[in-house]
Amino acid sequence: MITLERTYRATLKDVWELWTTKDGIEAWWGPDGFRVEVRRIDVSVGGALDYAMIAVAAPQIEFMKKAGMPLMTENRLVYKEIEPLKMLAWEHAADFIPNVKPYQVSSRLELTEQAGSVRLKLSFDRMHDAHWTNMQKMGWENELNKLEKALEGRKP
Repeated sequence: MITLERTYRATLKDVWELWTTKDGIEAWWGPDGFRVEVRRIDVSVGGALDYAMIAVAAPQIEFMKKAGMPLMTENRLVYKEIEPLKMLAWEHAADFIPNVKPYQVSSRLELTEQAGSVRLKLSFDRMHDAHWTNMQKMGWENELNKLEKALEGRKP
């Protein structure tokens, strides 16, 4: 497992909403150069988040083409455990990697309210090799930075 931790000056409610609503997810999910369109979200055990990840910036479009990957992928994550305002656990198919048989990646988000802030802990499975594990880690680090910007935009 890989674990990333961040502290955000935000309310627990705001952080939770950015992880569990269509508008919230579309505000920050996906690495730089991509945008996300939520097709459907059902935040319940066994429920799913269906979304499209779309390359929109020139460098990412070029990378995807050179790697033989589509510019848009339809994705689904399935929620396995939920404790409102505290924890989300899900599985997500790694089914977009050329010449690699699809497999499941498990992830877990834990939120802890602190004085005037929220501590976030995100843990996820390693991928099939070191290169893709590093790509996933860099992607999440980028996305957690985008989450911080989305939270800053919610301050009164």
